Amino acid sequence: MDFSLVASIFDTLRIQPPSRLVLLDARTLAGAHVPPFPPEFPALLTDVDSPELAAHLREVLLAVYPREHEIHLVEGQRHALRKVEGSKVERLSDLGLSTFDSGSTCLFIPALAEGTAFESFHEIVAHLRAPNGCPWDREQTHQSLRTHLLEESYEALEAIDSGNFASMCEEFGDLLLQIVLNAQIASEEGQFTMNDVVKGIHDKIVRRHPHVFGDVEVDGVKDVLTNWERLKEKEREQKTEGGEQRAEKREKGVLDGVPLSLPALIQAQEYQNRAARVGFDWPEIEGVLDKVREEIEEIKAAQNLKEVTAELGDLFFVLVNLARWRNVDAESALRATNLKFKKRFGYVEKGAKAQGRRLSDMTLEEMDALWNEAKRM
Repeated sequence: MDFSLVASIFDTLRIQPPSRLVLLDARTLAGAHVPPFPPEFPALLTDVDSPELAAHLREVLLAVYPREHEIHLVEGQRHALRKVEGSKVERLSDLGLSTFDSGSTCLFIPALAEGTAFESFHEIVAHLRAPNGCPWDREQTHQSLRTHLLEESYEALEAIDSGNFASMCEEFGDLLLQIVLNAQIASEEGQFTMNDVVKGIHDKIVRRHPHVFGDVEVDGVKDVLTNWERLKEKEREQKTEGGEQRAEKREKGVLDGVPLSLPALIQAQEYQNRAARVGFDWPEIEGVLDKVREEIEEIKAAQNLKEVTAELGDLFFVLVNLARWRNVDAESALRATNLKFKKRFGYVEKGAKAQGRRLSDMTLEEMDALWNEAKRM
């Protein structure tokens, strides 16, 4: 594109040409789902040559920009756009909905506010770690941040359970901070960079989704998970052949990738999911139910604390298996029950206080009556 025409476009818009600008052929976004540029940069999309392309661009841009974001359509002669003929402003949500000139149209998208791009966030984290940054952030290590990462993960889960989207948005940001901060520390130590983290997960997702990004055909979720486990097994073999496991002198097994630090219910369900993907599973759910009954009988027959502990562990494990068979997340189910218990017990406490009594002075029958009231609410 003739860059003198860019200046002409901004003359027509009566806008000072920006000091930085993303310039793209609009057709490169034809198969996109999100804009391939940071929204803090103003962008100029050229050759918007059909109502269909304009409508697709609208959906792509709405993934990042607000519906009311004002955009500028600059119309010119078809194909070369040698001459700017006029412009109009409309809301992003209206792009492609009104009468659209199918000649060569450029779309100018003003930038969003500072701090809306991932790159800007990466920069402020790097600034915190810089010599003129924050003393607290500068002294952090991967180990010192471990507790914070765990806490933020649980707070994000709590936000998800609450269904509060504002809280979810905030907690996901806090979790992202932990990831970027750890990546920044690794970058300073010459271990890996944030780009390595992004590139690694990008390639892994593409590699493990050949049914989306390749020519593999699958029939439903079960086939996807089975194929996923085969791909992971192949990756483990390649790592072993590449010498990455020589220090350990053993191959990694199917279950070795499950973190030992996971909560027990999540860990048990992941173990069982992975085993099931390679065919180690009950053929029918009745086998799981029979195992539940068997474990209960073994608890009844246990003679000492050691035996009871072992049998309870077996029962928990098979109950997780039952949850898996019913497509229930065991950890989430128990968390929901915990919250339900907390709410109902709080009602019992308030009921006792309303009667001017202490819980410790009430009989079990009296507390149970309040509990039943709570269940009816």
